[in-house]
Amino acid sequence: MSGPSRAGRSQVGLLLLLLALPLAQQASAAGPESRPAAVKPEQSLLGSGSSKGLQAILETDRGLLTVELFPDTAPKTVARFSELVKRGFYNGLVFYRVLPKFLVQTGDPSGEGTGGSGQNLPAEFNERKHVVGTVGMARRHDPDSADSQFYICLEPQPFLDGKYTVFGQVIDGLETLPKIQERDTVRKLSLKP
Repeated sequence: MSGPSRAGRSQVGLLLLLLALPLAQQASAAGPESRPAAVKPEQSLLGSGSSKGLQAILETDRGLLTVELFPDTAPKTVARFSELVKRGFYNGLVFYRVLPKFLVQTGDPSGEGTGGSGQNLPAEFNERKHVVGTVGMARRHDPDSADSQFYICLEPQPFLDGKYTVFGQVIDGLETLPKIQERDTVRKLSLKP
């Protein structure tokens, strides 16, 4: 006995494709809890040769923080953050949110938590953990609403893992973090390749 005709195989293939489309649409519309934890590395948006060892130096009223950036994990976020740093966007902004044993947050020109640079970033959720000194992008309810505001963890916050874009880690100056007070200033933020 012979198999299905060419026309029959085409109809079966079309039927399978039509059944798969709603599933794909449901998956893409799902929230952050159902997204994959890892983001596949993309080509760095910072240019060739600059994907490893990029650091940001954050000068505060209380001391210096050195942040290692993760362009391999969050390439679009690191590229946009770096662009804003080069423009001097963060210089003079305040830490408008300081929550002891949780985090400090800056990056809002209004100083109230409602402003930004005007350009939203797509979420780049990844497997990096929220430990002391983790740097991540603040966002609203929409996973793709991060802009220029970022936070630094004062203590481990595992409930944030996989729900926010982690794009850096404080590697020097951890003793400065708990000293930061609400309304302290970002004196200067610069990049160090």
